[in-house]
Amino acid sequence: MKNFAEFQITGRVGKIKPFDNATRISIASNYRRQDDQGNWADDPHWNEVVIFRKSTRKYVEDHVQPGDLVMARGRLRQESFTDGSGEQRYTTNLIVNDFGLLAKKQPADGDDA
Repeated sequence: MKNFAEFQITGRVGKIKPFDNATRISIASNYRRQDDQGNWADDPHWNEVVIFRKSTRKYVEDHVQPGDLVMARGRLRQESFTDGSGEQRYTTNLIVNDFGLLAKKQPADGDDA
């Protein structure tokens, strides 16, 4: 039996942060929910994914902009570190294996194209 921990996120790009050997991208997925009065409201959730693969990082650099609709799929990796005050901290990284641009951001009414 294969054991795995993986994720899949579809959403809009927020920030793109390139580093020497990785690129971090924040992605907002919007969940619609009903409030106490029965009105529908947006409920966005932000996740940050990490891309290590050089070819995928280059693709993001050349083709992806904030606001674009993307899909990211990959694996979870837990890590720990000691912070400046000596406390042990834990984090979970979302490591991208597959990444795709689904749609470019559409200009809003009144924006120049």
